[in-house]
Amino acid sequence: MNIYFACSITGGRQDAEIYRIMVETLQADGHDLPSAVFAVPSPGGGESHMEPEVVYRRDVAWIEACDVLIAEVSTPSHGVGYEIGYALHLGKPVLCLHREEKTVSKMLTGNPDTLLQMMGYADVENGVATMRACLAKILTESAEN
Repeated sequence: MNIYFACSITGGRQDAEIYRIMVETLQADGHDLPSAVFAVPSPGGGESHMEPEVVYRRDVAWIEACDVLIAEVSTPSHGVGYEIGYALHLGKPVLCLHREEKTVSKMLTGNPDTLLQMMGYADVENGVATMRACLAKILTESAEN
């Protein structure tokens, strides 16, 4: 499965280790993640030297090509919010994961779109298990349709 993994870059990198573990888990499970570059300590694949328009076109193309978008939303990010909205607009399933103790935007938690799942997790191990279970459900539902 082609997965776009969205996470905070400019908004803060305090969850970078969580991002890395989630991305490595998805890759180990056999999924393709073109956006895996966001989960490394210095994210973006040299993005700081890229023009904003180039970054935008690249990321939009990745979202358009993905089967599902998974976002870690514990750290607020304008870009991640945009990516989630764009994926939903395209009719893509979106899974938003967040640490249970974090407050998440009501624009996400109040969104009634059936393609959007919001899931909290207690620790990274629980987050990985939750991610895998939700992804399995998305796969099952897409196979039925």
